[in-house]
Amino acid sequence: MGKARSAGARGKAPGAPAGPRGGRPRPNPNPFEVKVNRQKFQILGRKTRHDVGLPGVSRARALQKRTQTLLKEYKERDKSNVFKDKRFGEYSSDISPEEKMLKRFALEQQRQHEKKSIYNLNEDEELTHYGQSLADIEKHNDIVDSDSDAEDRGALSAELTAAHFGGGDGLLYKKTSQQQGEEGEKPKSRKELIEELIAKSKQEKRERQAQREDALELTEKLDQDWKEIQALLARKTPKPEGRGGKEKPQPDAYDVMVRELGFEMKAQPSNRMKTKEELAEEAQARLRRLEAERLRRMLGKDEDEHTKNPKHVSADDLSDGFILDKDDRRMLSYKDGKMNIEEEPGGEASASESAEEEEEEEGSGEEGDPEENDGPDGHSDLESDVGSEDGGERAEEDTCLVTGDTAIADDGGAREAARTELPYTLAAPESYEELKSLLSGKSVEEQLLVVERIQKCSHPSLAVGNKAKLEKLFGFLLEYIGDLATEDPPGLGIIDKLVVHLYNLCQMFPDSASDSMKFVLRDAMHEMEATVESTGRAAFPGLDVLIYLKIVGMLFPTSDFRHPVVTPALLCMSQLLTKCPVLSLRDVLKGLFVCCVFLDYVSLSQRFIPELINFLLGILYIATPKKQSQGYTLVHPFRALGRNSELLVVSDKEDMATWQRRRLSLHWAAGPKAQTKTEANHTRLSCLAVCLALVERCVRVYGALPSFHDIVRPLRALLTEHLADGSHPRELQELGQSALTEMETQAQLCRPLVCEKSKPVPLKLFTPRLVRVLEFGRKQGSSKEEQERKRLIHKHKREFRGAVREIRRDNQFLARMQLSEITERDAERKRKVKQLFNSLATQEGEWKALKRKKFKK
Repeated sequence: MGKARSAGARGKAPGAPAGPRGGRPRPNPNPFEVKVNRQKFQILGRKTRHDVGLPGVSRARALQKRTQTLLKEYKERDKSNVFKDKRFGEYSSDISPEEKMLKRFALEQQRQHEKKSIYNLNEDEELTHYGQSLADIEKHNDIVDSDSDAEDRGALSAELTAAHFGGGDGLLYKKTSQQQGEEGEKPKSRKELIEELIAKSKQEKRERQAQREDALELTEKLDQDWKEIQALLARKTPKPEGRGGKEKPQPDAYDVMVRELGFEMKAQPSNRMKTKEELAEEAQARLRRLEAERLRRMLGKDEDEHTKNPKHVSADDLSDGFILDKDDRRMLSYKDGKMNIEEEPGGEASASESAEEEEEEEGSGEEGDPEENDGPDGHSDLESDVGSEDGGERAEEDTCLVTGDTAIADDGGAREAARTELPYTLAAPESYEELKSLLSGKSVEEQLLVVERIQKCSHPSLAVGNKAKLEKLFGFLLEYIGDLATEDPPGLGIIDKLVVHLYNLCQMFPDSASDSMKFVLRDAMHEMEATVESTGRAAFPGLDVLIYLKIVGMLFPTSDFRHPVVTPALLCMSQLLTKCPVLSLRDVLKGLFVCCVFLDYVSLSQRFIPELINFLLGILYIATPKKQSQGYTLVHPFRALGRNSELLVVSDKEDMATWQRRRLSLHWAAGPKAQTKTEANHTRLSCLAVCLALVERCVRVYGALPSFHDIVRPLRALLTEHLADGSHPRELQELGQSALTEMETQAQLCRPLVCEKSKPVPLKLFTPRLVRVLEFGRKQGSSKEEQERKRLIHKHKREFRGAVREIRRDNQFLARMQLSEITERDAERKRKVKQLFNSLATQEGEWKALKRKKFKK
């Protein structure tokens, strides 16, 4: 090793960089600047790339590079303008100066040519205008030959131009010589000639004007003659077909439609749509006016006002505004040459006619505006303005025509009718008893009218406290519906129509409506929980709770994932289907009603309800006479054995033969009714039919679930066993078969879980295991991807360390440059301060020397 180093010291060091290509080799470096990276031991097959280095040369090269790049950027850090030399080939050493100049000259010429010739036209093409060459037109050689005064306006004749703008003497001389030769008279002066020219030009102008007027008259005459001829041609009859004439073509559908559109009435502007507040104010004012009229009729004030204050009759009145109560016309006939006038039948016919007219007037008065028919089935108590005014005037005229006795009798009847008539203005009730007193004893239509008038008179836009009153009205109506449901028989008709008013109030006040419904449901659930705690089981609730659950689905959205009213209602129905045992046909009917409500709730969201499937499975189970199947398992509240395990089983064939499918009524679920054995069997078969229809509906709703076939497997097994014997009516068998068909048609969306098949364990062999020997220092047994990943990680770390090292050296270089600048500035400042002190000392010395000289003198 020592000999190698001495040889490297005398000559060229191993690994030293060579000189530039094509030039003389660099001199041997200083041996004290060469750094040798010694190795502890030699490794065969490994190439050493960094065994010898030149730290000084590398440091100098890095310093030079930073001076040219980093230092330049540092000095230009605060400068925003940069000069860029964009001349062609300025920084290219491969092009000679002559080639650069030629190329630059060619680019300059091309640039100028593009700027000048951007709008140049092709010289070979000859452009024309109306068939004439533009080059000839630009020479202005065309002669304008026109007699139009409009074109010649402002132009002078040749003679006048010659007289004024040159050649006048020649013209005068010529004319005077001619006149002297022919006439022998004295020549005319210049003024006379000019006047003669002016008169001649005016004469020509008048002639042209006359020609234009004559042409215009002829044109008008020709137009008039053509109009007359055209009228004659239009009235000409077509030639007959027998003489070879052509038939006039019929207009097609498009021409007919175009002519119809020409005569079609244009759209007229409509009145502005009124707001809800304006409509409420108008409805309240109308009801108040009608209520005032009813009170006057009840007290008999209308007739007194007519008698005390008769209608004013003017002097010009012809008395033709009366209305005849009856037809005074007589039938005229002749008998034996004499006139025979038949007498009118007695007062019965007239009375019947007047009664019919009154009924027609009442019927016309009951018709309201379609916009105000907010009540159920279109019931509205508001009349039109025209009808009310006409009715009032007709009533006034009728009262003037009747006699005194008839007026007294009609007065009593009108008062009695006004007393029995419903009030038009009703205040919102403050308590449930007050609402019940308003609605009790009235028909369905009258109850709906009362509720509608209460809403219109207490609209929130009319007063400040009306909102709270209507919120209370919603709760009172809920309580009234509950009372109607508990009656015997229940008032389902009025409940169905009152739901419309509940919906309107719910749309106006959703928060208070939801609170009222939650309070009702909470009360029902607490009662059921108390019953379960005390007795261990709970019976199905009354019809009022079931109707409340149905109303919840009609008032609130049931497709939401979570709702403050619908979600508690779903939980309540789930509790009913799981905690209430089926002990009678009445319980079966209530449970099926809850299932129907459940399906209405989940028809859009398709939310899976396991309680619903379990209850339908239990209903099918208690209708099955044989219990040998093992494809299903019953869950509470149903039991496999017991007194009610065959509640819906029908064994009488005569009752099966006489059964007809019909809908189950909720009136029977409201209270127990005595039924015969045949009626009970028919009810059992109807319950089974409803259950099968619900099963088919569930299949359609839940058919898209991945676990559908696993869900309906118990139902399928029970249906297959139940309908196998064929002892039930044909309609029930068809329902069951359609449900089974729907189940089979649904696609299998998931596969059952199966354990993964494990590979067989191979036998132990004595074959040696071959392991590839990796390089030293790496982890044994790693794959190729892992080795590549580790190599990239190692390379990233190395590059990262190198980048950090370069950044550190750049910062050190910038720090040295900054320090050198600060040192230079300080040295310059010290030099200037020293120079100032020197100059001041020199001045001081000179001043003192001058002062001493003066002192000596």
